[in-house]
Amino acid sequence: MPEPDIAPQNFLRTLRPGDRCGGVVADDRRQELSVVLDGFPARPLGVVGPLDRSWRDPRAPIEPGRRITAVVLSADPDRGRAWLSLAATEHPELWAFLEGRRTGERLPGVVAAIERFGVFVDLDDGPRHPVHPGVGFVTVPELSWRRLDAPSDAVRVGQRVTCEFLQFDTTNGEARLSLRATRPDPFRAFARGHRAGDVLDGTVTKVVPFGAFVRVADGIEGLLRDVPDGDVRAGDAVAVVVGEIDAERRRVAFSDRARGGRS
Repeated sequence: MPEPDIAPQNFLRTLRPGDRCGGVVADDRRQELSVVLDGFPARPLGVVGPLDRSWRDPRAPIEPGRRITAVVLSADPDRGRAWLSLAATEHPELWAFLEGRRTGERLPGVVAAIERFGVFVDLDDGPRHPVHPGVGFVTVPELSWRRLDAPSDAVRVGQRVTCEFLQFDTTNGEARLSLRATRPDPFRAFARGHRAGDVLDGTVTKVVPFGAFVRVADGIEGLLRDVPDGDVRAGDAVAVVVGEIDAERRRVAFSDRARGGRS
């Protein structure tokens, strides 16, 4: 039985995220480049995914035989692949800024644009992004501890904010941020102050096939199961009994209710 070829594994173990490496494009299929890396000419070990080709023009073809310089995103010796980013070499100042951020760091800036999927933030100390309105991005769940109907319910364009750095999104060249992490979590206070069996006044926020969601405080909503069809509607005032509080998953369930009257 032939011995496994361990040379590619040994080579890939020398690569670290953030390293720059050179190579030659071997093939361009489905917008995924395979790259023969300098130092291992036997076969292509480098891969540039479709979102890591270019932030400006990801569909631009790259001819086989072209020499490139790319940044290592990750290397997997077991799979025999190193994932690379060409986009990172287009804007080294941006890449260096994002690599220098640390989880939990607080970054001030201004809301630059609001989209249905989140909010772009123009960071005070960050460079301009070549594509997006800001280098920082906050997804909808990270905007607020309470459930939002739209991102504009939490912030407005031009508003100054301070956010917590979560991670470097190497695909989009963004700093993923959290606005809610800079504010007290209302669920922690709720969990400390209540227990199963407590009766609370609340308001139905949404009716679903398996029950209804009831808000009992700002940022605190729980599921009331097995509500008869048509028995309540959004906006109804109800009294509910706390069934279970799951502090780790930030969930509260209501096990019973007494009609509080229709609003």
